[in-house]
This record gives sequence, C-alpha cells and structure tokens, in this order.
Amino acid sequence: MTLTQQLKERADATAAKKSAEDLDILNNSVRLVDDAGIVNNALKVGENAPDFALTDATGNTVRLTELLDAGPVVIAFYRGAWCPYCNLELKALQEMLPEFRAAGATLIAISPQTPDESLSTEEKHNLQFPVLSDSELTAINGFGLLHPVDDATKEYYEKSGYDLVKSNGSTGWQLPLPATYVIAPDRSISYAFVNADYKLRAEPADVLAIVQGL
Repeated sequence: MTLTQQLKERADATAAKKSAEDLDILNNSVRLVDDAGIVNNALKVGENAPDFALTDATGNTVRLTELLDAGPVVIAFYRGAWCPYCNLELKALQEMLPEFRAAGATLIAISPQTPDESLSTEEKHNLQFPVLSDSELTAINGFGLLHPVDDATKEYYEKSGYDLVKSNGSTGWQLPLPATYVIAPDRSISYAFVNADYKLRAEPADVLAIVQGL
C-alpha cells in the first residue's frame, strides 16, 4: 500500500468517528492555512535552501551544508509525533531509507519538537535517519512553512490531549506545513511538496525518483 493510500485510509477512519463539529474545525483549519497563502510563500523549485544547524535527538549539531558535501539531502518537515499522518510518513520514509542511501542521498526529518520529543519519535519508530529539533523555528521559517494554529483548532487539540507547548517548548501554538524538499549539493531546490492540507504528503517513491535523476 502506498503512503497516499495509507493516509486516505487514516483520514477516512478519522472522519467516520469524529463529530460533525470536530470535522468542521479540522476542515476549516486547512482552509485558513490555504487562504493565508503560506503555500505560495514557501520556497520553491529553483530557489536556494537556507543553511541551518539543528540539534538531533542525541544532542549533536547537524548542518545542512555539511550534509550536502556528501550529496543531495531529502528534508521531511513534519508537525510532531502527536500527528498520525506524520507518523505514517516517517514510517514510509524509513522503509525506503536503503533506496535513498543507495541513490547517494541523506534523509532528515525536521519538526518544532524539543530534542527530548524528537528522541521519543526516533525511538518509537526505530528511525535510522536523523530527526532534528527546530524548536526555535529557524529552518521552518527559512523555508516559509510556519503558520499559527487558529483558536478553534487549538481548543480541539487541547481537548484531544495534544499539548504543543509541552512538545514544542516556547514556540507553542505554531506549526510547519508538512513539506518535503530535495536539496541538490549546490543548495538549489530540486523538488518541493508543500500542501495546506496536513493529511497529504509526498509519495516517497516520487521523491526517490527525483533523487535518482540528479
């Protein structure tokens, strides 16, 4: 089953058990992000990726330009371990990690979670690629992906037990749009998948095809 199919299956299951009011809140959150034009302002193919230095789950500093010395880099921006769609994406990327490595690419994932939360994510899914903490929103802002969580969605998340202040630290109720980028060794962006709908993600096989074509 492809990641796209898994995501749809999850979305359908969620829709079947949520109240109409909750579904309206979630659907409206997507519309608000779309209307804000954040997708249009995010970095696009042909532009240069900003350099960044972030901490991995074990406290080591990872710098983009140093990774690029070894070849292209695939970056998956995700919302956090509390997001089931993010978890499906991370699992799918892990399954294709050998193919990405064989193509000469380095795979990393970035979220606004604190290092402790990132470590929990890495261990939970037995991820063999770096999970980086961007709790200061350096890379997320640099790629133009940051958006505030609207009040109704915040209340829904709190009711559901999602404490973004705890998981993200001082940045609190702000999230990145889920996005996938392929960065060429010269820092140019070769592929960009950014969508206002958090339930949609890049298909790993499509990302791999871009890497293999570099």
